[in-house]
Amino acid sequence: MFPGLPPARRRLRAARHQLRRRRRLIAAALTAAAALAALRTLAPPPAETVEVLVAARDLPSGSLLEEDDLVVRDWPVDLAPPDALPDAGVGAAGRVLAAPIGRGEVLTGVRLVGPGLALAHPGETVVPVRLPDAGMAALLHAGDEVDLLATDPGTGEAVLVARDVTVLATPTGVPEGPAGGSGGALVVVGASADEAVTIAGAALTQFLTVSWNR
Repeated sequence: MFPGLPPARRRLRAARHQLRRRRRLIAAALTAAAALAALRTLAPPPAETVEVLVAARDLPSGSLLEEDDLVVRDWPVDLAPPDALPDAGVGAAGRVLAAPIGRGEVLTGVRLVGPGLALAHPGETVVPVRLPDAGMAALLHAGDEVDLLATDPGTGEAVLVARDVTVLATPTGVPEGPAGGSGGALVVVGASADEAVTIAGAALTQFLTVSWNR
């Protein structure tokens, strides 16, 4: 390796060469370890998460939720909606969706028919309305604004009972055709307190139907 040098000198020179190589390797390893430690120090801590319920598939308005419609996901606390339903679900299974929800979307209280839906529409009273023809209910979508008409089953006379009420939830999977009595289909609307009283009274003795004015 070092021709022309005495054996002792060659061994010494070789030892020094190996030592310098090892020192460089050790220095490189220490530098890499220091850089990795610095990156770990500078990296932000893991984001705090909370368990929420999200839709396992696209679900239409009016769906009756089942357990396999929802899955639990860890969600960043800063991004979770304030009314997101927790892992416990607050009895989400068996509840009715007031609005459609897409796969992976967080389920919130305002998406369900119930008190949370009323809070999402301040100033309005949430009223269930039974339409005698389920096919009529199938034409409606959440967000529609419609007029409610009451028709006397004896005379056939129709009167306007509420104007520009907002459709909040519609049913799915109901058979079409007139049923009357306890049949038909339920929709949920938002109306003023006075309109809610009028609608409830008319529903006892008359058939309620809807019309669009625009």
